[in-house]
Amino acid sequence: MPELTRLGRTALLVSRIGLGTVNFGGRVDEPEAHRLLDHARDNGVNLVDTADMYGWRVYKGHTEETIGTWFKRGGGRRESTVLATKVGNPMSEAPNESGLSARHIIAGCEQSLRRLGTDWIDLYQMHHIDRTACWEEIWQAMEVLVTQGKIRYVGSSNFAGWHLARAQETATRGNALGVVSEQCLYNLLSRHVELEVLPAARQLGMAVLPWSPLHGGALSGVVRTRNAGAAVKGAQGRAATALHRHEHTIRAYEDFCARRNSDPAEMGVAWVLSRPAVTSAIVGPRTVEQLDGALRACRTRLTREELERLEELFPPPGNGGPAPEAWLD
Repeated sequence: MPELTRLGRTALLVSRIGLGTVNFGGRVDEPEAHRLLDHARDNGVNLVDTADMYGWRVYKGHTEETIGTWFKRGGGRRESTVLATKVGNPMSEAPNESGLSARHIIAGCEQSLRRLGTDWIDLYQMHHIDRTACWEEIWQAMEVLVTQGKIRYVGSSNFAGWHLARAQETATRGNALGVVSEQCLYNLLSRHVELEVLPAARQLGMAVLPWSPLHGGALSGVVRTRNAGAAVKGAQGRAATALHRHEHTIRAYEDFCARRNSDPAEMGVAWVLSRPAVTSAIVGPRTVEQLDGALRACRTRLTREELERLEELFPPPGNGGPAPEAWLD
């Protein structure tokens, strides 16, 4: 079972693997989604991450509804889950159904609660920075929701380092707890957050919750699978772009994993979990077998030799480490 760790500077305990639900609806039907949720719970995963707009392949909000029907099955499912969802991405073409206005934050929360069939959200995350919304407005809305008991903590996703600093500065002035977590794209192929986001999060006591730790499947053994003639998710979207740009490196990575008798997906997740700033990795499995691979990664301890080889294959941006030293000649 994955160990539990504190969510940043809070006292809340979360599993080192979080079950991401972006594939629920369109790629994973409701019965299989419930099976994944049960399997995750039975194996010590208590963090479930979703968003109001997930399920868009069917309709926006479908994924939250799927989680809501799982909660309705009872058995302590809701009580044992640390539930994280997000607000901010467009829910329709209407002018006030997107962004981080006080109106949309509060209305979005109420709609998420209805779809999820619950009274509270543990971690309410801003899905993307809204450059038109002032922080005083955002925190006013969040504090209303905290006071009403509808949310417990506030998190961010896809923020720059200075956005985190500005958000926390404004919250502190208002005697609010502020942002407790940042969910960002972070994996061997995408290490840009090491420059400023991770240092800012660590300094401010925020949990870091990487999403897409396998870069959409590019680090899951996609070259091997493709060469075997199988059509896989890893040949689509972000992974397809990465494969086009970095096929030589990805092939070398898979060869290295094969020599170590390691599964590429497990090694990729294990690397993310080995990073000192990382709290939990958000994985988006489509099958129980893929989830089991992520759970095994929790128990994997990479050797110094393995870490050094991965640094050679996937060098950090600039000189490595945080800015400004990372970009100085």
